[in-house]
Amino acid sequence: MPDLTAADREWREWQALEHIATLVAVVRLDGATVRVNAALENALGVSRKSILGHELGVFFQDDELLHKALVDARAQRFSSLRFEAQLRRSLQDAFPVHVNLSWWQEDAEILVELWPLEQQVRQDREERVREQALANKELIRNLAHEIKNPLGGIRGAAQLLDMELPDRQLKEYTDVIIHEADRLQALVDRLLAPHRHPHTVGDVNIHEVCERVCQLVLLEYPSGLKIERDYDISLPEIRGDREQLIQALLNIVQNAAQVLEPQMAQGTARIILRTRIARQLTLGRKRHKLALELHVIDNGPGIEPDIKERIFYPLVTGRDGGTGLGLPLAQTFVQRHEGLIECESEPGRTDFRIMLPLTD
Repeated sequence: MPDLTAADREWREWQALEHIATLVAVVRLDGATVRVNAALENALGVSRKSILGHELGVFFQDDELLHKALVDARAQRFSSLRFEAQLRRSLQDAFPVHVNLSWWQEDAEILVELWPLEQQVRQDREERVREQALANKELIRNLAHEIKNPLGGIRGAAQLLDMELPDRQLKEYTDVIIHEADRLQALVDRLLAPHRHPHTVGDVNIHEVCERVCQLVLLEYPSGLKIERDYDISLPEIRGDREQLIQALLNIVQNAAQVLEPQMAQGTARIILRTRIARQLTLGRKRHKLALELHVIDNGPGIEPDIKERIFYPLVTGRDGGTGLGLPLAQTFVQRHEGLIECESEPGRTDFRIMLPLTD
């Protein structure tokens, strides 16, 4: 095998960096970016074309940090330098990173490596969500079965009593018992619903799922609600259960529509469905080269702070008349696809993000 040239070696080294989770860029001593890997491109939320040729410092909250480090580099004051900084990203808040600078090409280019501090926090949160979901599922299943049998007995006894009562006015009481028993039975059935659905896997076009959900929601809310589509049409099909994915997305979009009802009267209610590709995403402790991100964004009042951390728990709701089952059911169906739902909310903007792995 012929000896590799310096250019070939550099290309191979960069190809290895292209497939790692660490955020990596190569900059010249003047700060201009000459290389950037997919992980950094995805973290910043902008295209590679928008980064290359520009100063990397503009993506830092304090661009002087990188500028000073490059001044030290020009003065040959270090072989490797570490510091902490805040990295900006498109349409989102800045996030903290560890930064390491080292020489990439002798006295010519510098390798900038960034490790998001939020990544570990997010993974820990994801693990807690999964563990809590498993505990909730087992609790609900056992509780629902314990309620189901005596509930049937109560309803049956009320029906027998209804037939024996001579006074029609007294029958009103048995009617209440039967009606409430039926209501509780419907609630129990909804609690058990995720465990009764078979998981039927096939090729699914996520945009067909989105359009079906849009159709259903707009039939329910024909005026005052605007649903905007912001699709990445290059997304491939995913392997999944189409009906479960429709139900999961429908529950989230319906929740958004319900909180927007006051704004519908003013014609300002808006929901955005946005699809994107995510690269090098960890879901369930497994690293995926490619994943699907589906955002449901509304301009409603936001989620109440006292329930914000518990919205995926069963029977937790911030809405009068709500059952608190829609989001837990959506999370269950998404987790069956090895995915996850996260939520960021503030007054005027709530963003539910569904993440589903794509075939590697």
